[in-house]
Amino acid sequence: MDNSPIPKGFTLVELIIVIIIIAIVSITAVSRMSGRSSFELYALQDQVISVVRQVQVNRMQSNLDSSSPLDQDNFQLVADGNCLGSSNACSSDEESVSRSDRVLDHEYLFRYQPDLTDNTLEFDLLGNPTLAASAGVGIEISEQANSGNRVWVCINEQGFVSAEIGGC
Repeated sequence: MDNSPIPKGFTLVELIIVIIIIAIVSITAVSRMSGRSSFELYALQDQVISVVRQVQVNRMQSNLDSSSPLDQDNFQLVADGNCLGSSNACSSDEESVSRSDRVLDHEYLFRYQPDLTDNTLEFDLLGNPTLAASAGVGIEISEQANSGNRVWVCINEQGFVSAEIGGC
């Protein structure tokens, strides 16, 4: 017969292992629950960069001076509420049509910082922003429901487009 005492609890090593397993499972669950909207915001930021560059390149390839009477709405970048893109694309009534020169999302807001007249950004033939945006401009992308969750797309005075988190 064995007279050794029966253990009445867990050892310290067993407790530490259980706490570590619970921590790993909870971190994984929290990241899966809260990460979706942040991922969508960063994906939208990449789409905005693509549209900005497309409008910028269209303007650079146009070889039209700013006094040309031709329609230049495809060479102006508009940030108007839930639409960012060329003037023609954002003024289009066809929401169901997929266009490569706009980002249209009813859950997010796009706006310039500093504010631009008519919410319109124009580029010169070298791809540099002109007029009020000649010193550079930022495009703030924020959720309509949660104004604290936001990212930025910055365009500097030489026309370089970059993604930022804390502002331009």
